[in-house]
Amino acid sequence: MHYRDTALVLIDLQKESDFGLRGLDTVVANAGRLLHEARARGIPVIYTRQVNRADGVGLSLDEPVDEHGRPQLYCSGSGDEEIIDAIAPEAGDIVIDKQRWSAFHATNLDLTLRSLGTKHVIIGGLVTDGCLMTSVFDAYFRDYRVHLVKDLCATSNEGAHMAAILMMANWVYGIEIYDTDEVVRRLRGEPSRHWRSPGVDTMQFTPETMRQVYAGLDRPR
Repeated sequence: MHYRDTALVLIDLQKESDFGLRGLDTVVANAGRLLHEARARGIPVIYTRQVNRADGVGLSLDEPVDEHGRPQLYCSGSGDEEIIDAIAPEAGDIVIDKQRWSAFHATNLDLTLRSLGTKHVIIGGLVTDGCLMTSVFDAYFRDYRVHLVKDLCATSNEGAHMAAILMMANWVYGIEIYDTDEVVRRLRGEPSRHWRSPGVDTMQFTPETMRQVYAGLDRPR
């Protein structure tokens, strides 16, 4: 991973996301730290936003709406679709809006990354088992090297978070998984630790063993 071919992609760190996600404050704090490091090294910063049109055009199938037909979540013009103030975009950052979970579906994210010469994507965001996970798989399908920051991800419950991370660990070949401390150290050129996928479906788990297997991601390979 080199600065010149790396981009930081933050998925849906929006005001609407404050609906009971586990560890959101930690995610925001970690995003702030990583943003500082990326900007200091000239690494492009890309935010995505889920934006559902208030008039209902282009909504996902069975997207929840209110009695007036307006989307209940990420409604355009509500202000809730904006990036959280503490980590708001700065001049030169890129913001890409989407209407489906994956940040690559029907957006210009892939074109943007390729125009930047990106090969490595550092990624985190919300929610782990939805927009984040589908974006990671789509990044892999487009041949980007994925560097997942697992404590920069959150969802509504611990089980879904761990399961989603483990599914990505199993099936995104070559994925590298970090905590924020470690990816910051790597960007600084300091000794760092991370987990790298050694092969296919290596993190098998049951409901009873999921926590133990998940903890294995903190042991570098």
